[in-house]
Amino acid sequence: MLVQSSSVEPEKLQQKPNFDRIDRHILRELSIDARQPNVRLAERVGLSASACLRRVQELERAGVITGYRASIDRARMGAGFLAYITVGLSDHTKKSQEAFEEAMSQADEVVECHNVTGTIEYLLRVEVADIATYKAFHTNALGTLPQVTAITSFIVLGSPKDQRR
Repeated sequence: MLVQSSSVEPEKLQQKPNFDRIDRHILRELSIDARQPNVRLAERVGLSASACLRRVQELERAGVITGYRASIDRARMGAGFLAYITVGLSDHTKKSQEAFEEAMSQADEVVECHNVTGTIEYLLRVEVADIATYKAFHTNALGTLPQVTAITSFIVLGSPKDQRR
């Protein structure tokens, strides 16, 4: 069980929580189906319903469980074309990065934007309807940003493992 001690500073607790096998099992089960009733979750992890609920609430209080979300099939919404894009910037100033991040936060096509290490600055996950829509995003959104100097696209052909779905 996730243990909280009053002598431990809260920020240190969040950095290295003590998980046991049951906590990990609860998290795995909730990641598969967060809508399952507590009674079923308790049965699956081998606890009483009240003990299971206490553990889930403690995981929530500790910030390990940050929310519950719907898993959306973007292809059924007309956004079945998936690409990862690496983006290089002309400079590494705070102003340049903030401008790029703001532009990406406004782009509906971008579902993830990660600042990464290496030879490029950003990795984007872009989901759109088709190649024509992707080209329009590539040209009209990325291609117009003055700080962008390199764009490499990786078109996803299939996803044999994607735990977000």
